[in-house]
Amino acid sequence: MRLLLVEDDNHVAAALSAVLARHGFAVTHARSGEEALQALVPEGNGFGVVLLDLGLPDQDGYEVCGKIRKRTSTPVIMVTARADVRSRIHGLNLGADDYVVKPYDTGELLARIHAVARRRAPDGAAAPGDTGLRLGSVLIELPTRQVSVDGSVVQLTRKEFDLLALLAQRPGVVFRREQIISEVWRTSWEGTGRTLEVHVASLRSKLRMPALIETVRGVGYRLVSPTP
Repeated sequence: MRLLLVEDDNHVAAALSAVLARHGFAVTHARSGEEALQALVPEGNGFGVVLLDLGLPDQDGYEVCGKIRKRTSTPVIMVTARADVRSRIHGLNLGADDYVVKPYDTGELLARIHAVARRRAPDGAAAPGDTGLRLGSVLIELPTRQVSVDGSVVQLTRKEFDLLALLAQRPGVVFRREQIISEVWRTSWEGTGRTLEVHVASLRSKLRMPALIETVRGVGYRLVSPTP
């Protein structure tokens, strides 16, 4: 995913960009409100999320958020030290999709990024209003959280469904282990790796499709669209 980081502190931006890159993001750094607005032309310029710090040198961050929302529907997460409820409400009313208060936990930030990206999913991904995802003989019905293969319902646990639905959003795209753990388990990678492996093995067995979920050694997993 391409991410636009709007942050005037180069040291903070460099550290955060390194973390985001390790989790599979392609980060573009804008140091001012004007740079951010230019980077989003035309119509979002392919960015999946904007991470917007409110303390910018040229414009108020709230003003920048309002301008972004007028130009594009790209999700915006505000990042600020202002923790009062009124500031949060003001940001959300301007069109921000989420609000993170400094200092924040990196795992929480990653989870929030992925969450807002899912809400505004681009073409080819699961989006609000979609009734389901079909991958060959596999049908994933999102509203009812039901999965069937060749018309027969397969009983999955809550986490098994969440894992399958996540991978099915981008067939063929590799999801990093850290990203999966962050989104499905809402926690960090440490101590959860074996749990992920067990759930992948269980999905392969229950769906009777060992090749459906491919292990990408040293990186993560991807869903391989079955041949019709």
